[in-house]
Amino acid sequence: MSEKRIDPEDGQAYTWDELSEYYAGKYKKKALAAYWEECTVVKKKGKAKAKTKAEPKGKAKAEPKAKVKAKAKAKSKPRVAGPFKVCVCGGAGGIGQPLSMLMATDPNVKELCVFDLSVAMVPPAGVAADLSHLEKPVKVTGYVMEVGKNPIDHLEECLTGCDLVLIPAGMPRKPGMTRDDLFKVNADIAKGLVEACAKYCPNAMLALIVNPVNSIVPAMAELYKKKELDPSKIVGVTTLDCVRANKFVGEITGKNPKFINIPVIGGHAGITIMPVFSQDKAGASIDADKIPDLDKKVQDAGTEVVNAKGGKGSATLSMAYAGARLGSSILAGLAGRKRVECAYVKSDVSDLPYFTSKVVFGPGGINKILPVGKLNEYEEKRLEEAKAQLKSEIETGIKYAESNNLA
Repeated sequence: MSEKRIDPEDGQAYTWDELSEYYAGKYKKKALAAYWEECTVVKKKGKAKAKTKAEPKGKAKAEPKAKVKAKAKAKSKPRVAGPFKVCVCGGAGGIGQPLSMLMATDPNVKELCVFDLSVAMVPPAGVAADLSHLEKPVKVTGYVMEVGKNPIDHLEECLTGCDLVLIPAGMPRKPGMTRDDLFKVNADIAKGLVEACAKYCPNAMLALIVNPVNSIVPAMAELYKKKELDPSKIVGVTTLDCVRANKFVGEITGKNPKFINIPVIGGHAGITIMPVFSQDKAGASIDADKIPDLDKKVQDAGTEVVNAKGGKGSATLSMAYAGARLGSSILAGLAGRKRVECAYVKSDVSDLPYFTSKVVFGPGGINKILPVGKLNEYEEKRLEEAKAQLKSEIETGIKYAESNNLA
């Protein structure tokens, strides 16, 4: 098969043989065939192609071939740890432990720091010792701090040199607690950690899994801005909404969710979570009358998990999976292989200062924030509802930043 298609993983064109050789062992034959169908066909050029043949072969012409060859042989090369240092703050908790494990297996991670408080489920040093036995070339170290202490006074060694800091920290929402009550508690927790990052790793990407994300991210980004640091380094992790949307669409359509890509825009709570089913081939195939219920299912998925766990836990495992997916995409981008993920960031793609949409991660962090794209009539209406709610939650975060400062 001489036809070439673009692999969305790296944007390069490959033949079927090259792609199947590279992904052998990662996907089964049937799944790989489905993946091939999702890849964009490279259009053949007429006269330009003939002209290319007539030209002498030079270094520039040989380069694309070299890339293809490198990809085809990549699976046979031994994997070594990447150049990046990653810290998981809250790494001994319900989300933090599986998230730390997943990041320890990422080939771009050379050093992993697991930080938590002394009251955590288990000592962070124990999590680090456990993970250090994995057959991966990554150094894992645990760091602990007593409750009531200030992170900026204790995390110099832990955070210095970090490229990515994942923060699954904060208190869960308890019965009778309003969103404002939760924000007051968790904003102070987030601020302490962000303050330490601003001092010891100001160029690192900070991925926040601290609820309520819709208010916490604006608060921390505005504090970074006041400190004359780059607010685009602060990223809200909304990946779980995309993961759930892909899974649910896969269940309805019978398609492999691995090859479904539903963008979820807006925010990361309730009606601010807005899946754009029309922008994916599988999602667009679902009957219009089923979309409102599916939309609501994505919004309420977190509550479904809490109820299924009998109130004894929340979506810790799926959240860790989603957080690791975003973390891996950020690291791949920093390594020069651009990745696209939905994330909640400082943005100008809507009339709100913070918004979730597709983001291109590359060298330096966020390279580009992509526009929302075409919406159908139902989605246009939903977007207005989402923005109305999101606006007030953003204002809560901005007000916090106005009355606080980073050390």
